[in-house]
Amino acid sequence: MDWFLIYLRGLVMGAADVVPGVSGGTIAFITGIYDRLLLALSSLSKEGWKVLFKEGIKTFWVRQDMTFLVLLGLGVVTSIGLLSHVIKYLLYQHPEALWSFFFGLIISSGVLMIKAIDRWRLVESVFLLLGIACSAWLSLQVPAQVSPSFLKIFLAGAVAICAMVLPGISGSFILLLLGFYGTVITAIQQLDLGILSSFLAGCFIGLFAFVHLVNYFLTHYKAKTFMFLLGLMLGSLIKVWPWKETLSTRLNSHGEAVPLLQKNIWPAEYQALMPESTGLMACLGLLVLGAVLLGGMEALLKPRVSRNGPVSQI
Repeated sequence: MDWFLIYLRGLVMGAADVVPGVSGGTIAFITGIYDRLLLALSSLSKEGWKVLFKEGIKTFWVRQDMTFLVLLGLGVVTSIGLLSHVIKYLLYQHPEALWSFFFGLIISSGVLMIKAIDRWRLVESVFLLLGIACSAWLSLQVPAQVSPSFLKIFLAGAVAICAMVLPGISGSFILLLLGFYGTVITAIQQLDLGILSSFLAGCFIGLFAFVHLVNYFLTHYKAKTFMFLLGLMLGSLIKVWPWKETLSTRLNSHGEAVPLLQKNIWPAEYQALMPESTGLMACLGLLVLGAVLLGGMEALLKPRVSRNGPVSQI
C-alpha cells in the first residue's frame, strides 16, 4: 500500500508538472513527501554514488531510497505521457476551459500551502510580496520567440526542472515564458525522441546541479524561501487567467498560428469576442473542480510516508 501511495503521488505530481502555475514540488509538499524527496535527491551526490561501487547495489539502493525515487518517477512519467494528448487538444481547442481548471488548481495549491504556515511575521511577508511581484512581472512579459534546437531544448530542460522541484513555481510556467511549452508538450505527444532526449538530459543535469542549492536554502532560510516561492505561485495567476484577448500571433515550428501578445479581459468581454467559446458557467465549474480536486487529493494523500517523520509547519 505504501508503494501504491508513493506511485499515486507521482501521478499527481506529473499532472501538476504539465500545468503552468502548479509544480510537482507543490504536490510533494502538500502530500507530505517533500522533505523525503529532497533528501533522496540530494543524497545522489558523488559520495552517494561511491557507495554503489564500494558496498554494492543493494546497499546503494536502500541508502539512497531508490525504491521511493523510482516509484515516484514512474508515476510522474506515466501521468505526463497520458495527459500530454489531452493538454495539447484543449490548449488549442478550448483554452479558456483548460486555463479555468488550471486557475482553480493554483488557488487551491496556494490555500493548502498557506495552511502550513503557523505564524506570519513582517520579514516573511516581505518575501511573499517580493515573490508575487517577481512572478507578476514575469507573467506580463511577452513569451520568447525562439526556434527550437537541441541545445536550446537542453538549456530549457535544465532551467525548468529547477522550478519543478520547488514548491511554488512551476517548470511548465518557465517553459511557457521561454516559448517551449507547446514544443515540449507536442514532443511528448508525438514521442519525438530527439527533442525529448535533449530535454531530459537538461533536466537530469539541472536537477542534480540545483537540488543541493535548494536543500541549503530550505535548511537555513526555510520560512523566507517558502514564502518567496508561495509568492511566485500566487503571482502566476496573472499568467493563467482564463479569459484573454489575443493582440498578435506568431507561427510556431509547425506553421500554426499561436498567440504571442495577449491581455487579460473580463469574462463578459471574452464572450462577446468569442461567442463560440466555452460558456462562463462551464469555466467557473471547471475552476471549482480544479480547486476541489486538489483539496481532495491532499486529503487522500495526506498520511505521511516519509521515513523522517511528518513535515513540519513553516
